[in-house]
Amino acid sequence: MNKAYIFHTGFIWGASTAAHQIEGNNVASDWWVREHALHTDVHEPSGDAADSYNRYGAGIRLLANAGWGMYRFSVEWARIEPAEGCFLKAELLHYRRMIDICHANGVEPMVTLNHMTLPLWLASQGGRLNPKVIDCFVRYMRYVMPVLHNVTWVCTINEPNMVALTRGGTEGADFVAASLPAPDPDISAVLVQAHKKAREILSANPNIKSGWTIACQAFHAMPGCEKEMEEYQRPREDYFTEASVGDDFIGIQAYLRTFIGKDGSVPIPDDVERTLTGWKYFPPALGIAIRHTWDVAKHTPVIVTENGLATADDNRRIDCTLDSIIGMHDAMTDGIDVRGYLHWSLLDNYEWGSFVPTFGLISWDKETFERHPKPSLNWLGSIAKTGAVTK
Repeated sequence: MNKAYIFHTGFIWGASTAAHQIEGNNVASDWWVREHALHTDVHEPSGDAADSYNRYGAGIRLLANAGWGMYRFSVEWARIEPAEGCFLKAELLHYRRMIDICHANGVEPMVTLNHMTLPLWLASQGGRLNPKVIDCFVRYMRYVMPVLHNVTWVCTINEPNMVALTRGGTEGADFVAASLPAPDPDISAVLVQAHKKAREILSANPNIKSGWTIACQAFHAMPGCEKEMEEYQRPREDYFTEASVGDDFIGIQAYLRTFIGKDGSVPIPDDVERTLTGWKYFPPALGIAIRHTWDVAKHTPVIVTENGLATADDNRRIDCTLDSIIGMHDAMTDGIDVRGYLHWSLLDNYEWGSFVPTFGLISWDKETFERHPKPSLNWLGSIAKTGAVTK
């Protein structure tokens, strides 16, 4: 017999994207330069990406028509301030129009202020290790604030733990954070300070609810390696989660689990199902991440800001998402305050070096950029409409 899992009225359903990964032609960013550098380590450049800088309305309307209630997107610092101290009003108003289109279609916008990339001028001056970086971020924040006047949900920084792990860069599509060295502690501290400064600025608008998002890996200890796992996990995840205590929410971004042994992360066995990112197929990662984050963040409200599957098989995407949502529901049944679920990603996008890993609920034609909804878009939309899922 099938079992129904019911979500309360007001639970948020939506999808997420990030500017550099879908907009295209983000030429003033550090990532654009990395993509086009001589002997680059990047598999392919972002180029036009999905041309969402021009076609954002199509994606928002498809999301709304499918029954979704929220769209998370990022504003691109490198577009708004392409040279130090040079702010472009037209670019700021571009993102204001995105907010307006969301509202016009009955969609709640969630705005991320910094999603992985930096303006090239700042990156070339030391990036997040530049002594001025906090002041620069604050100045950018104050410039953006006026267009957020009727936005409720704001993410300050996306996945600060990944930023610290990669020293401010981002690896390609085959990246697994567990294989990277420990985060730079100075960058970690700067990110926490930037987040808290951003929250102070955002608090000038009492209607804004702010937090940041953490990349969670559902760490598991090999037998007898519990101490090693805790020591491994803390600088890579818990340090940032602890900084969220008292925030309006914390965003959880969960895709995989990582086993830790005496010598660090344990390789994934060859005989398991893998996604197009090379990660093990493991839907329970979301429920595990929710429970761990809830404890470490001392019961700060949770929003799942990213969860999905890199696959060319949309039926497998639905399978994975169904089991992930059920794990989330089980955590909620146990008393964890989860406010919403945002799928990654609304569109097939540029996964930091490659277009091969397809996470999207919507694909697009590489010649015409025409959008093509996948069955998973309406399947998840039906859950959003009814507040129920059955398995």
